[in-house]
Amino acid sequence: MIYISFKSILPCSAALLFAISGCKTTHWQKNNYQPTKLAIDQHIEPDSSFTNYIAPYKQRLQAQMDTVIGQTAQMLPRSTVNGQSLAGNFFADALLALGKVLDPEVSCALGTQGGIRVDIAQGDIQVGKVFELMPFENSITVLTLSGEDLLVLGKFIAKTNGQPVAGMSVTIKDQQLVSMKIQDKPVDKNKTYKLVTYDYLANGGDNIEGIGTPVARLDTSMRVREGLIAYIESLSKQGKLVNAQRDERIIIVQ
Repeated sequence: MIYISFKSILPCSAALLFAISGCKTTHWQKNNYQPTKLAIDQHIEPDSSFTNYIAPYKQRLQAQMDTVIGQTAQMLPRSTVNGQSLAGNFFADALLALGKVLDPEVSCALGTQGGIRVDIAQGDIQVGKVFELMPFENSITVLTLSGEDLLVLGKFIAKTNGQPVAGMSVTIKDQQLVSMKIQDKPVDKNKTYKLVTYDYLANGGDNIEGIGTPVARLDTSMRVREGLIAYIESLSKQGKLVNAQRDERIIIVQ
C-alpha cells in the first residue's frame, strides 16, 4: 500500500524568473509613423535594479527545484518500444496510485505518449525534473465510463499503437483491438469502470476517443505534477526506488 500526503508546493511565482538573455527579437516603435527596429539581445546591459529585485525569489525557487525527492533504479526513457515506454509506464502507475487515493474504486489509468515530455535519468529525481516531465497545469480527473465506451477507448489505444495505461491490458494486431482487460478481467459492456486521467484528456485533448461522455466525472484541484511529487516522495519514505518495466499492459501481436 502506498500512502500519499498531498501538500501545497512551490508558492512563489515562476513567472518572476523570466530572463531575456540569449534570445533575440524585435520591438517596433512608431515615430512620426516611421517604424524603428530595436534589437533586444545579449548586447543590452541587464537592469541591476530588476536583477536585484528578483534575486531572492529566484534563489528560493531554485532551491525548491533542486530539492531531491527520490531516486530512480534505472533510466526511464519516454521513447516507445512495442507500444510501451518506461517513462509512460511509470507515469500511468503513479496516476493509478493517485486515483485510488481519491477513489478506491478506480481501476485503471490513462495518459498519452505525447504528454510525457522528457526522459527520467537514473539517480536523483529533483522537483524540477517533475516540472519538465509534466509542465502543464493539468489536474487529476476521475471518469466513470460504461464498458462500451471503455472498448472505444481500447480501439483508440490500438490504432495509435499503444498509450501509457495502468490497470488494463490491451492486445493489438495491425492497429486493431484484439482484446481488452481491466484488472485481468475482460471488459463487460454492461458494467461501469472508473478511470483516472487528467482534465486535458477528459476535455478531448490529444483526440482521445471513448472518454468524452462519461457516466460521471470528478474533477479535482490536484495538479498532476503535484501528485507525482507526492507519489515519488511516498516511495522514498518507504525506502523504494522509482522504477518501471515493460509488461503485458500493451501487447502488439506480430
